[in-house]
Amino acid sequence: MSKRHADPEDLPEAKAVLGGASRHQATENEMGEFEDAWEDEFEEENVVEEPVDQDGEGMDVDEPMQEDQDDDDEDAQDLKMYLPGQPLEEGEVLEADPSVYVMLHNMDVRLPFLSFDILNDNLGDERKNFPATAYVAAGTSVPGVRDNEVVVMKMSNMQKTQQEDEDEDDDDALDEDPVLEHRSVAHNGCVNRVRVMPQSGKHLAATWSETGKVYVYDLDPFVSSLDVPGTPLPKNYKPLAMHQHGRHEGYAMDWSPLDAGKLLTGDNAGLIYHTTITPQGVLQTENAAFREHKSSVEDIQWSPSERTVFASCSADQTIKIWDMRSKKKSAVSIHASQSDVNVMTWNRKAGYLLASGHDDGSFSVWDLRTFKSGGGVSPVASFKWHHAPITSIEWHHTEESILAVSGDDDQLTLWDLSVEPDTEEEGRIAANGVEVPPQLLFVHQGQNQIKELHWHKQIPGCVLSTSNTGFNIFKTISV
Repeated sequence: MSKRHADPEDLPEAKAVLGGASRHQATENEMGEFEDAWEDEFEEENVVEEPVDQDGEGMDVDEPMQEDQDDDDEDAQDLKMYLPGQPLEEGEVLEADPSVYVMLHNMDVRLPFLSFDILNDNLGDERKNFPATAYVAAGTSVPGVRDNEVVVMKMSNMQKTQQEDEDEDDDDALDEDPVLEHRSVAHNGCVNRVRVMPQSGKHLAATWSETGKVYVYDLDPFVSSLDVPGTPLPKNYKPLAMHQHGRHEGYAMDWSPLDAGKLLTGDNAGLIYHTTITPQGVLQTENAAFREHKSSVEDIQWSPSERTVFASCSADQTIKIWDMRSKKKSAVSIHASQSDVNVMTWNRKAGYLLASGHDDGSFSVWDLRTFKSGGGVSPVASFKWHHAPITSIEWHHTEESILAVSGDDDQLTLWDLSVEPDTEEEGRIAANGVEVPPQLLFVHQGQNQIKELHWHKQIPGCVLSTSNTGFNIFKTISV
């Protein structure tokens, strides 16, 4: 699948409309942007003067009330629920339904980000109060330009945007703008992927460059600079560099969740290397590669429970389970799709579940207990809702049945796989014959070419996503 962004001159200039939940006819003076759907609007009221009844029989108030009712009916008919795949009529635009988002913020960016990751912070876990704050590390992705950047961002003062009752004051839903602060450091080449070491105490970020090199950045000074004004930044900072992949660029990358400093990287030549960062800050990469894939390695996931086990997926349509002690041959290999296997995610709560997203728009859930080499293995669940290649997939960190998926069809979907389908009806038939799977919780739209998503580990239910048209950070009523 193509992972590159378009050239800067080809990128859309206008901001996208977020979260296509309903559609309506755009008027001549209407803005085609989603800027502040929750801002109170006051319109001048039409004063209806009634003739005085000289006979004293009283006023007839039914007629103006009927006119108001007709106006309300027309407005209700003008708004229609939109399902992905339905064509928009001329003059129709998508609008988000603010009632289904607890929080929804859009951030425009100067340059597009192909990949990002969330930085751990010291603000506490299970945060549910507003305003919210998030720290993010991202990489710019302008192909062919050497002077790209790794950007460390602090997004703060993100208020609750849902207004459940306009007549009541909601302290968590204040009309204040979020604050974005950032620091950047030079990166040689387009940033294909960014991954932050998950262990707390040190903000190490690894990047895949289009030049074929893997870099490791110490982001601690940049995070400190965002938190403490006046903190000096390092001058002429140079990251650690890994050269084992040669000129072969790649996208697959993952840090071990169990052992700090252990990194796996996979390239487009089908090779996977294991690197360890010592406490002294030295990169030690094993010379021998894991080699069995017949095409590019698209994604890598360490096991959440076994230190020497990891999984890889490839454009050769396979998923392989590896034991670190054997580089020449994988422990298990299955044919997972009739198209490229683009991404995958290992369930942190139910360690036997693995989900994979494919180039044909489908995604599957696998039970690792059924894996066996040489035999046919079927997924425990498979869905074909998206209409374009799957670009990102991630299990929720605490809810083992919740899965987030994004595709190149400009959709980000949330799923609850614990919902069992009705034996008499596979899905819910909606407008225009579109069948909605019962496991589908939410469809988020409004971004163009969504590249990556992540759940925020410390803010339950909060999702961040990057696309050609910027960042979204949101929390829905569904999760």
